[in-house]
Amino acid sequence: MMDEGTELSVTIAQIVQRLKGAHLHSQLEKQARECLHRPEIKLESLKEDVRNFLRSSGWERKLQNAVYRELHILPPPGHPAAPPEHTKEPLAYMRKAQASWEKRILKSLNSMCTELGVPLARKRPIPEQKELTNKWNEMGTDEPDLSKFRPVYAPKDFLEVLISLKNPNHDCKEGLNARSHWGLIQISLNVRDIPQMQEAYPELSLTCCQLGIDDHAHIPPGMPPSSCEAKAYLFESEHIRIGKKGLEHLLRVYTVNLFCVCVLVVSEQDSAAAQQYSRQGCPTGLRAQLWALILNATNEPEDIMHYEQLKAAVIHHDLLVDNLIYKDVKLTASNDDYYFVFEDFLYQVLLCFSRDTAVLEHFNYNSATPPKSYIQGKTGAEEFAVVYPPNGTMSLGFFLGVIPFHGFSMYVAPLCFLYNEPSKLYSVFREMYVRYFFRLHSISSSPSGIVSLCLQFERLLQTHLPQLFYHLQEIGAQPLRIAFKWMVRAFSGYLSTDQLLLLWDRVLGYDSLEIIAGGSVFPVFAIVNMFCAIP
Repeated sequence: MMDEGTELSVTIAQIVQRLKGAHLHSQLEKQARECLHRPEIKLESLKEDVRNFLRSSGWERKLQNAVYRELHILPPPGHPAAPPEHTKEPLAYMRKAQASWEKRILKSLNSMCTELGVPLARKRPIPEQKELTNKWNEMGTDEPDLSKFRPVYAPKDFLEVLISLKNPNHDCKEGLNARSHWGLIQISLNVRDIPQMQEAYPELSLTCCQLGIDDHAHIPPGMPPSSCEAKAYLFESEHIRIGKKGLEHLLRVYTVNLFCVCVLVVSEQDSAAAQQYSRQGCPTGLRAQLWALILNATNEPEDIMHYEQLKAAVIHHDLLVDNLIYKDVKLTASNDDYYFVFEDFLYQVLLCFSRDTAVLEHFNYNSATPPKSYIQGKTGAEEFAVVYPPNGTMSLGFFLGVIPFHGFSMYVAPLCFLYNEPSKLYSVFREMYVRYFFRLHSISSSPSGIVSLCLQFERLLQTHLPQLFYHLQEIGAQPLRIAFKWMVRAFSGYLSTDQLLLLWDRVLGYDSLEIIAGGSVFPVFAIVNMFCAIP
């Protein structure tokens, strides 16, 4: 292991290297050059004057937000002698399981191509390009024949793979106990118990007010201000006021009567302050702005241009995965009472997502490896290997490599309530995916990975509701089989939208999916209680 100083130096070097290739770097250089002509810039204090100008004009804040984003995305630096695959996933048996799962997905995809006689990718004829351009905003009205297409896999298929995971270095006979064999996940990972979660998530304590929970109380006339309902009302008003002012003012601590709520809200457009603020929930009117700020998802002219380039790639080329996206939207979001109205948005965002090479970066810290195909006639030649699904020009292959599964479109659907511009919606979804959602359908030992979430869910239920866990197992209803589809979709499609957005507030606020596992315990308990109440 590296010492703290060396680790910090490596992290700084990585961030500097990544930002040098970003558009922000060229913008900062341009602003620094242009400010040299300003009268307040003196030669004897050039460095300090330029820095003050960048600070006062807001560019320093943009740089801080960019650095903050990199800190959240980059994995912790490993030992210099460690091979690259250890950065993606340190456990060999996890890497092996992920590789085996990827082969299975590719086999399913290739067999579909063979059975249907459909190529992985083709260039659209000019008339078809014009037709798609004209109906871009009305793709939901199109009814292609998708009866022969099937999802590559569903969450239940993925669960069977997770259940089969075994650590070859662990002897199951050692330390045998009843609890370890009640659950379906039979590997050992370090997951938090309730006391550790209480320490990690202090703002979720019962003594702290939560927006969306403690703000629904109505205060009748004459009610004393010390009552719980009055405190809840005051909390909501103050939290919203702080949210609005926090985007303009410096760090402050505020108190609501007997409730002491400390919220770090730094000056306008501060990602760190917005993240801290969202831990107790985001006001409905501020949520879209706060989420974009936390994710550093912008909608500048270059972002809009990038979206238009992706749109052009969709119009020029047709992919097999386009049919899988159409099929998934029709099977899920189109049949949902909350999301069916956003069908056009879902097609636009997901089709563009399948062409975006920027998403490839997440494979640097993802245990998965993007699937490869070969240019026609060059099978087996590595120099002609390309990642699928392809993007842009088919001759060279600029590629993504995320194969959509059943329910994939539900990652996008809730965001449609927040953003009505496709380019902004796309930017936020892409950031959500490369930070969080990819972990829900890849095999890894990450604390926010789906394997850890499953293990944590089972342990929490076994520890705190052991009779319920045992009863469900006795009647053949394994709790994880009930809850897995909720977790793999981050509850999208299973919670009402207002509740789901409150849950995702906390995911972004704590930069962790652990809350998903804890949240899965209570619906299981509620379902059992509901059935027990039926005579």
